[in-house]
Amino acid sequence: MINIYMTDENKKFKELNELKQGCWIDIVNPTTDEIKDISIRTNTDIDLLMKLTDDEELPRIEIGDNASLIVVDTPYITDTRYKHKYNTDPLGIIINNDGYFITVSLKKQTLLDDFKNNKVKNFDIKKRTKFVIQILLRVAAIYQKELASINNYITKKEKTLYKSTNNKELIDLLNIEKTLVYFSTSLKANDLVLEKLSKGNVITLYEDDNDLMEDAMIENKQAIEMANIYREILTSMTDTYATIISNNLNDVMKFLAGITIVFSIPTMVASFIGMNVPLGKIGTSNESFILIIIFSFVLSIIIAIILKKKNML
Repeated sequence: MINIYMTDENKKFKELNELKQGCWIDIVNPTTDEIKDISIRTNTDIDLLMKLTDDEELPRIEIGDNASLIVVDTPYITDTRYKHKYNTDPLGIIINNDGYFITVSLKKQTLLDDFKNNKVKNFDIKKRTKFVIQILLRVAAIYQKELASINNYITKKEKTLYKSTNNKELIDLLNIEKTLVYFSTSLKANDLVLEKLSKGNVITLYEDDNDLMEDAMIENKQAIEMANIYREILTSMTDTYATIISNNLNDVMKFLAGITIVFSIPTMVASFIGMNVPLGKIGTSNESFILIIIFSFVLSIIIAIILKKKNML
């Protein structure tokens, strides 16, 4: 899918039907024919475009004959059945020397919707350096937002885990831990891209762009710290709660074993008395049944008290 956008002289954002020099070309999950068409019409090296069809493409910077490629990782949900089960996907930004600004991704990038819906201040497609930095700033902000949401989810899970006796809660935490590994790795790679861009060798940094670039780098480093901290906390929690779940299960089994012993007492008494042996006066008494019941009950209470003192009930 290919969408073309432009900002006019009044900085009003609009969608175009045809390519125009200075426009923004947003390509999502492109076909080979679409890539070839864009390559020819924008005079962009087809190899740069084809590389972005690989979902394993790593964050990096590459300078071609007529364009520069910037690749960063962005988060996306891999399985809606689980909360916060994320992976990362490459977003390619191509700055064409003929005036075209191209973004390529295999999945729809929600962070770009802010630009399309005029939610970004001082946004102008023609200011391509600033546009790149604004995208990178949005990427770091999305990571921070998702990490904050993950932290809140972990906090809520703590109360549940104290009483949990199954593995479902633990599996949820393991999925989040996996997400944090992806986030941490991708953010560190994005940080290297930002550092290279900050030197001004790939894209020309103007005076107004320096502060914005610094903000993007700070936001990304904060996201890295958040991911590392939450990952360490979660690793510790997972180990701790694995032990808690095991202990909770042991307590349940211990309780069931104690209850089984207590309830087996009346059965044992009835079995012994029911044997074909003389019982003396008890066997001929009219109150023998009641006496046996009372005896079994008292004996069960005594056993229960003993087990309670031994912390088995």
